Parts: sequence; C-alpha cells; structure tokens
Amino acid sequence: MNEIVTRKCIVSGEVLPQDDLLRFVSVDGAIIPDFKKKLSGKGVYVSCSKSMLQTAVSKNLFAKATKGAARADDNLVALVEALLKKHCLEMINLTRKAGQFVTGFDKVKEALAKHKAAFVLEAIDAGNDGHQKIAAAAQELDVLTLFTVEELDKALDKINTVHAVFLKGKMADSVYKELKHYKQFLDA
Repeated sequence: MNEIVTRKCIVSGEVLPQDDLLRFVSVDGAIIPDFKKKLSGKGVYVSCSKSMLQTAVSKNLFAKATKGAARADDNLVALVEALLKKHCLEMINLTRKAGQFVTGFDKVKEALAKHKAAFVLEAIDAGNDGHQKIAAAAQELDVLTLFTVEELDKALDKINTVHAVFLKGKMADSVYKELKHYKQFLDA
C-alpha cells in the first residue's frame, strides 16, 4: 500500500498531502517553483492556492521558511499561474495527439451520448446556448472551464475550440488531476 507523503504549508501551517501543495526550492537566494520535485534542496511548500501564494510572497514567508536564505520575487504568483496553465495546455495537446481528445460540438455530443467521455472541457467564453446543451448532455460528468477559445486554439493548433471531451482512460485521469490542480490554484 502506498503511503501518502505529507508536508506542511508555510502559510496555513496545515499538514497536507504533498500532491495538494506547490513545492519551491531556494536556488542562489531565489525561490524557484519545483512542481516536478526534481531540484535538489529542501522543499518549501505552499497550499495550491493563488491567495495563499500571494500571502507567502507579501508576508515574506519564504525568507522565514529558509531562515533568511531566500526571497520570493514579486512576480512569483504570476509565474506560477503561467507555469501551471502552460503545463495543463501541453497535457491537453498531448492527449489530442494520442487520439484521446475530441473537439467540436457534434463530436462532443456523440462521445457523451455513447458514454465514452471521462469529462468535458469547455472554453470560458463559450456561448450560453452551447454551454447549456453540452451541460445537459454531460449529465453527471464534470464540465471544466479554465481556458479561453483563443488559449485552446493556440495550444491545439486548431480553430474555434469551444467544446471538447477527454475519452475515458488513464490519460484522461492524469489530465483531469492536473486540470483540477490548476482550478484549485485559481479558485482557492
């Protein structure tokens, strides 16, 4: 049985599963995001929350956690948000390349009707009529709205990507986890 590794958030003081936290390390006095947990050094953890990260930066908690050895740059929050977004968009594109991702209103409705979909991704700026129809067809499935049409189009090298589904499977499970992580960061 796999043990859940926990770490303490430097902002809230809560001990949480490591997967629910953002990891940072000090490199030459600078705080660097280390989401893949590959950099050497003692990790400093913050809950996966934009507001918590803003608090950590504004209250200089990284310096306290590293005993004055490192300081967070003022643009750390924007950098983290951009990195998380980029990672999610890359994973979506990888899923598309693997043939586990379907776009287009009619194709999405068909995948939903045939119960092939793991979850739905819809552009933030989708029209209300299309949104209601897809939400009704999705029934109990999650409909995530995290990116604009323009962001999805650029990441997927497509035009007018408004509705999409991830086909059931391990790849969809991995992408779903990362998208929920990003959503948690934005919402919490």
